[in-house]
Amino acid sequence: MATIEKRKTSEGTTYRAKVRVKGFAPESASFERLTDAREWASKTETAMRAGLHFGESKRHTFGELADKYLASKDATELESFDQRKRHIEYWRKVFGPDLLKTISPARIIKERDKLRDEQTSRFATPATGAPDLDAKRPRSKRTGPSVNRYQAALSKCLAYGKKELQWLEKNPCESVGKSSENTGRVRFLSDDERPRLLDACRPHADLYLAVLLALTTGARQAEIMTLRWGQIDFKRKVITLNKTKNGETRSIPLVGEAFTLLQERGKVRNLKDDRLFPPKAKAKKAECLDLRQPWEKALKAAGIADFHWHDLRHTAASYLAMSGVSLVEISKILGHRTMQMVSRYSHLSDGHIVATGEKLAARLGI
Repeated sequence: MATIEKRKTSEGTTYRAKVRVKGFAPESASFERLTDAREWASKTETAMRAGLHFGESKRHTFGELADKYLASKDATELESFDQRKRHIEYWRKVFGPDLLKTISPARIIKERDKLRDEQTSRFATPATGAPDLDAKRPRSKRTGPSVNRYQAALSKCLAYGKKELQWLEKNPCESVGKSSENTGRVRFLSDDERPRLLDACRPHADLYLAVLLALTTGARQAEIMTLRWGQIDFKRKVITLNKTKNGETRSIPLVGEAFTLLQERGKVRNLKDDRLFPPKAKAKKAECLDLRQPWEKALKAAGIADFHWHDLRHTAASYLAMSGVSLVEISKILGHRTMQMVSRYSHLSDGHIVATGEKLAARLGI
């Protein structure tokens, strides 16, 4: 219901329009002309009854929305919740006390560009070994894909405010362009590097097993390090991954020396803790064992540079491609939702493509 009050002040006459509709907070506004007050009241009441009125954006801040979103299942059930929370906390520092109605595409673009230009903790050039020179090394800026992850987190939060809370009429992130994504890093172990790395990892039982699993399954580091004994099926020789990056369940092979080592570990495992890689006693709150230091030590001992843990996954995929396994099969093993993600390995399977072409030529008789 809409009502209009006529008010006389020392500055003149004004008209205050009030709209009350069940299920909505009251709305009011003042106008100098009666016709303007009536028009506003009519449009506002119609929008409310049609469910198209978003006066909530004038009452709630981004900080309030961030709290609601981070406590929702949309966020907490994400495998990458910690990363999502870190990104949302960044945006809270930017928009926290601001009303949602003030967060426009123009503001987001400005903050996105500022984020892109910020220096990170990573160095832009490799270490020289000289302390004086290394101390002056420039820091690198955030990459386009990294900025896109921050932007995606903001968009998910605002979308939650639009769809679930109905605090926003539209998601302003939808009008903001993204940075170009690179084609993806494809660094894999050569035939010379592979045995050197395995030999360097062998003295550390946990590291050696984790690396073997990564190389023979192509699983992500988090998928391996958070494994529990209930996911292991020795009879079928498979590991079932329940918590994957894309939220889907998939099975990976348990073969070779990794199978043997897991069988041996299973005979002496702690029956009170079902984790394959439980953290050390000093890190009780950690989800799994931290292998960062032994991993870096092994890389140094093996003389392998420019290699990250995730490159073990690239190594598995690359060797599968070079062995003639189709990209469709590789995508299923690695758990990629789209062929675009696995197409980076296509150039490694030329031999398989030629063999397939020869089969076609033979079938055609040409």
